[in-house]
Amino acid sequence: MAHRAVHGGDKFADPTLVTDEVVDTLRELSPLAPLHNPAGISGIEAARKLLPDVPHVGIFDTAFFARLPAEAYTYAIDVDLAKRTRIRKYGFHGTSHQFVSQEVAKLLGRDDLKQIVCHLGNGASVSAVDSGHAIETSMGLTPLAGLVMGTRSGDIDPGIVGYLNRELGLSCAEIDDELNKRSGMLGLTGHTDMRDVEAAINAGDEQARLGLDVYIHRLVFYIGGYAALLGGLDALSFTAGVGENAATVRSEVCARLGVFGVKLDEEANAQRSKRARIISAPDSSVAVLVVPTNEELAMVRQAAELLG
Repeated sequence: MAHRAVHGGDKFADPTLVTDEVVDTLRELSPLAPLHNPAGISGIEAARKLLPDVPHVGIFDTAFFARLPAEAYTYAIDVDLAKRTRIRKYGFHGTSHQFVSQEVAKLLGRDDLKQIVCHLGNGASVSAVDSGHAIETSMGLTPLAGLVMGTRSGDIDPGIVGYLNRELGLSCAEIDDELNKRSGMLGLTGHTDMRDVEAAINAGDEQARLGLDVYIHRLVFYIGGYAALLGGLDALSFTAGVGENAATVRSEVCARLGVFGVKLDEEANAQRSKRARIISAPDSSVAVLVVPTNEELAMVRQAAELLG
């Protein structure tokens, strides 16, 4: 049985057979994911009790990014403080990023691709993958970092936290709640569903238009930076709820990437399908794809590989 664990910290870089020691380590890592790891541990313990003779495998959302280069995962804070508190970039949505990048490699028939994967859902992240290995990702110590999301702010000036505390007397918990639950597209537009955002824009809502512009700007900012880190770009893929279904988002992103030779086939982009497909024009220097993610299948594959 495969179990998804949100946070494996720096302890788990691969699928792992669940033992009592593994569960204890997950408990030690719970401060890094207080909303997710404890619930996951409860599920693992219940399943092990009900199915004691069945092997249980932990699949970690952070594992694909566990081997990021040190220059990518290290924050510019005091070294001793970072070590003591385990503060570093861990990244999330790793199971999806790994699955999609592997599917792109299969579809294009190459395992040496320099590719960028955009996992765009209510939670959103982007990764840079070089020949199958992740070298960067937008989420950090927590899933709050990076792109504009449904209710999460993504990247902001860290000084805003202290400012809100001083000016409004907000506690750390209140600020955390604000940035995680009332920011992002909800804070900018009043909507978390991209379909509602697009409907508002079509109805003439200027704030909704600005919200989408901020969303696109942040995503293009990351894609451009990751292309530089990769030293080139062979493939750009979109996945998850928004990535797979919001043709307008894909179109507006790619329209800003002409400097990299990205050319979209607008007709292919507009077509809806549950199959992986190429949506770039034949003369595009970069292959642009829509690849439906399948984290459950990825988990099964990883567990089966571990168990032989």
